[in-house]
Amino acid sequence: MSIVTVQLGQCGNQIGFEVFDALFSDSHCPQGLCSKRENEAYQASCKERFFSEEEHGVPIARAVLVDMEPKVINQTLSKAAQSGRWKYGQHSCFCQKQGSGNNWAYGYSVHGPRHEESIMNLIQKEVEKCDSLSGFFIIMSMAGGTGSGLGAFITRNLQDQYSNSLKMNHIIWPYGTGEVIVQNYNSILTLSHLYRSSDALLVHENDALHKICAKLMNIKQISFRDINQVLAHQLGSVFQPTYSEEGSSHYRRNPLGDLLENLVPHPEFKMLISNAKMEEGIDWQVRPPLSGAPTLGKMSANKNLHFNTSLANLVILRGKEVHSADLGGFKDPALYTSWLEPDNAFNMWKTQRAFNKYEKSAALVSNSQFLVKPLDMIVGKAWNMFASKAYIHQYTKFGIEEEDFLDSFTLLEQVVASYRNL
Repeated sequence: MSIVTVQLGQCGNQIGFEVFDALFSDSHCPQGLCSKRENEAYQASCKERFFSEEEHGVPIARAVLVDMEPKVINQTLSKAAQSGRWKYGQHSCFCQKQGSGNNWAYGYSVHGPRHEESIMNLIQKEVEKCDSLSGFFIIMSMAGGTGSGLGAFITRNLQDQYSNSLKMNHIIWPYGTGEVIVQNYNSILTLSHLYRSSDALLVHENDALHKICAKLMNIKQISFRDINQVLAHQLGSVFQPTYSEEGSSHYRRNPLGDLLENLVPHPEFKMLISNAKMEEGIDWQVRPPLSGAPTLGKMSANKNLHFNTSLANLVILRGKEVHSADLGGFKDPALYTSWLEPDNAFNMWKTQRAFNKYEKSAALVSNSQFLVKPLDMIVGKAWNMFASKAYIHQYTKFGIEEEDFLDSFTLLEQVVASYRNL
């Protein structure tokens, strides 16, 4: 089954390019550490998910690119075309001459309704190219104007028009120190609207990605491209094919459906976080750290896992001797909420096919209390601004009223409370 990716705004388009590039590189990597037949099956499965028919032998990404300024889309299209390995469709982009000025309300209430028909037509054309649609993967930031405001509008439209298809929004959590003065407003409006219309929000934090670039990769001057490549690596290791069950050599057919089935046990809990630190020399002792004890193996799950009650954890292992991995530590009932059995809450996907050039790699996707603190912080900062009516006029003049803010605060405070009560 195929996934249609919708890349929104500067952030969504730059990340989208790196994701498709990573997926293509991995599926055509000669050192797959598996038989030729297995490699071909893996390639075919990846292609069905993310690329459509070839044009002159060049696969075309199943993607729609949307931005309100042409610069980033033009750069993205030419970078893909110059690679000569894959490209975007000729008629898969929509851009205008005027951005959203980091104003969520402008993206949602002005650009959204004005360009709704054109954008939804592009998405429909992409959907029609799929033999079977698994759903939509929507890549956006939540702090700016176009990605967040227009992204929330498009997601709501997808929910209306494709109510039977799954929608997963990939969200970039802004730097804590702040990039935009109204980022907390934009963030709460984005999150509350997506919570109503998306099936799952897969979050990556800029601060965490920055740390990986600095500490694990020793990059001195970190650019957004470095961060996006780490991100693409992590997303690739989650979305590339894995075996459907233990001992099987068939790949899963429904990527989004399988992820959501394993990770979202209840519609009130749909915040997922992916932490995957790619390192060489993993000895497959992948386990949650014990409190107070040193972590085992060179590769460990997130350090805070002990303190975060989980609803669901999915570990994805790829590469050599994958079947020898012992992940019993993840079945410890202390990790999970009392109303779920660890056997139901923990899942492991495997494939012997290596990811990119890594002999062994592991990814963890978790639905847990991990995001309670950052979410609570953003809601608190936004509330402090709202209480003093700071910048509210920039939103009300485009039709986002104070009641809309209050609705957003109420919904997100409920989300925080639900996760806290696990």
